[in-house]
Amino acid sequence: MHRHVVAGIDGSPESLAATHWAAREALRRGLSLRLVHAWQWQPRPPIYVPAGTTQRYWAHRTLSQASDSVRASHPALRIDDESVAESPVTALLTAAEQAEMLVLGSRGLSGVPGFLVGSVSQAVVARAPRPVVLVRAGEEAADEQFPAPEGASPDRDSVKTPYRNIVLGLDTSSPCDELIEFAFDTAQHRGAALRVIHTFSAPPPFAAIDQLVPTPGPELLAEHEHAVSAALHPWREKFPQVTVTGTVTEGRAASELTRASTGAGLVVVGRHIRAGHLGIHIGPVAHAVLHHVGCPVAVVPHV
Repeated sequence: MHRHVVAGIDGSPESLAATHWAAREALRRGLSLRLVHAWQWQPRPPIYVPAGTTQRYWAHRTLSQASDSVRASHPALRIDDESVAESPVTALLTAAEQAEMLVLGSRGLSGVPGFLVGSVSQAVVARAPRPVVLVRAGEEAADEQFPAPEGASPDRDSVKTPYRNIVLGLDTSSPCDELIEFAFDTAQHRGAALRVIHTFSAPPPFAAIDQLVPTPGPELLAEHEHAVSAALHPWREKFPQVTVTGTVTEGRAASELTRASTGAGLVVVGRHIRAGHLGIHIGPVAHAVLHHVGCPVAVVPHV
């Protein structure tokens, strides 16, 4: 089976933006694109299905419109599409199993603001076996690159404009190969710089009494900087073309990642795979980032 990127289609503006983002990423990685639209017949048709139109016809029309749009914009890209008559969560999780990544709109037709509140995306992100990228409406190809220098010719010089940074949130207490490799690999395919963010919390004063934990200050900062350097070292060697910068600071990971996302092309965070865990859980940092970051966010599952 050929390697591919999957994009979920639901007819929303976010979904269309995600489809085009997925197409561009597939081209950068030399992969094909698979579009999946899942729908289930309902006794009472959703409000967005026009009167006199069957739900099956509307589902196929929604997929066809998205497919036509991305084919027109990316004629060299191999594209497959499929309409699946089953639960969107089930269909997307099944599609993700054989994909390099799954790309979804930040929210669906419910109109709920934010990325995940009450959406299918939340269940998919929490359970998908592969990285899931969420994209907001209005995201365009130009948003992935730095603005062209003033006075540059759009026809000749915009191609040379570098891609915006990839931002990686790294927890050195449980460094994850899948997470780090995804960030480095994405940066290399774009020719983008990688910015690594690691935060830590100083222990309370009484915790240092037994001398089992470092005391706050330069020594604690140096220890965390060393841990970040050690975690990244093998990946710097594997991806020597990627320029890497790091920020190690005391603070809250979600807040630092949100600040770092300003002007970034993609934020990459991890999600622990919890065997036997019931319910939906993606972790507090990933949850906060998905709600507050404006650029696309990739959530990478890892043990």
